[in-house]
Amino acid sequence: VPVLSSHDPLWKRHCKKYWLITEEDKSQRNQTWKALFISTYSDLGRYIRYYATLKKAWDDLEKYLGQRCPRMIGSLKESVREEDLDAVEAQIGCKLPDDYRCSFRIHNGQKLVVPGLMGSMALSNHYRSEDLLDIDTAAGGFQQRPGLKQCLPLTFCIHTGLSQYMALESVEGRNKYEIFYQCPDQMARNPSAIDMFITGTSYLEWFTSYVNKVVTGGYPIIRDQIFRYVHDKECVATTGDITVSVSTSFLPELSSVHPPHYFFTYRIRIEMSKDALPEKACQLDSRYWRITNAKGDVEEVQGPGVVGEFPIISPGRVYEYTSCTTFSTTSGYMEGYYTFHCLYYKDKFFNVTIPRFHMVCPTFKVSTARMVSADAEPNHNEYAVDEDEDSTDTDEYEDRRRVLDIPAPSGRCPRHT
Repeated sequence: VPVLSSHDPLWKRHCKKYWLITEEDKSQRNQTWKALFISTYSDLGRYIRYYATLKKAWDDLEKYLGQRCPRMIGSLKESVREEDLDAVEAQIGCKLPDDYRCSFRIHNGQKLVVPGLMGSMALSNHYRSEDLLDIDTAAGGFQQRPGLKQCLPLTFCIHTGLSQYMALESVEGRNKYEIFYQCPDQMARNPSAIDMFITGTSYLEWFTSYVNKVVTGGYPIIRDQIFRYVHDKECVATTGDITVSVSTSFLPELSSVHPPHYFFTYRIRIEMSKDALPEKACQLDSRYWRITNAKGDVEEVQGPGVVGEFPIISPGRVYEYTSCTTFSTTSGYMEGYYTFHCLYYKDKFFNVTIPRFHMVCPTFKVSTARMVSADAEPNHNEYAVDEDEDSTDTDEYEDRRRVLDIPAPSGRCPRHT
């Protein structure tokens, strides 16, 4: 019969590697490293592959947000027990993946509050903030209807009703444990025809990649909320003393695959160097955009100001604004310039470059209900990312907004632009 080693330094290494137990934890519990490992393993042993990674992600997130969004940390719920997770499995009739179970042994999601832990987005007339659902609320939203069979909601936005779902079985064209936003096929007569924007291949990958973007500053914190804007560090242009940088985000709730309509928002930051001379102060007069879709179709747009404003830029001052555009192709890019005039020399005009910024929708899957229907296109790829299939571009700019054919968000949509 094999005998467990009593060499405590060996157990110390395992305790730190698999359970992230610190010297302080050990002193508080007044146990040997071997006893600590065995007692922890008896409770969390089935999660030994995932626990350290997920615990570190949660610890990093709490530390980062505790300094920047303490109210959000206050919305987190305490861990659940094994029997709670087992009861949910019995309730929904499906097994939960171990990485998901492990995460909820650390934190049971959050309360249904604003702001949501899983990110926000705000436009002048649209607001989204996604909560990470606790296990009981998620189980209550478990889907068995055609199009979303055996799908468990992970997130929920109380303003838009938007959720990210995890497939608990490989049905209706989904991979097991794949995570996605649902996207109803507006051209199909079948209500079960639901396309999917893919956001993760497993809970572990989905959650830890999101946390990594947050804690490394990849997503900005604006008014105590995590905004899911992605900034390419190369997407910066400096003209004289003025620097323009751009961040972008895809909005699945305002997008569709059928018809092809991909909605993006972009946030632009205009900043004058604090070392610039006072006489360099200037005012933005107009903008020029050159927009190119995935087919190479180009549209040019000019207009006064930005979002109805004519900001004054002076040394050390930053001006930021948010706007949006749509493409009927899965990707596209924009570039252009602003025209300014000097405040001290009013007849002096100059252009400031807006760097080229690309927008690409996530990988998506087409509903199997469409693929097997009589009017389905033949030989349609499972992953519909072929840009050659895109239709004519229908870009949308801040001076040419139109009403989208989508349900109005419920509740109040605060403006943060």
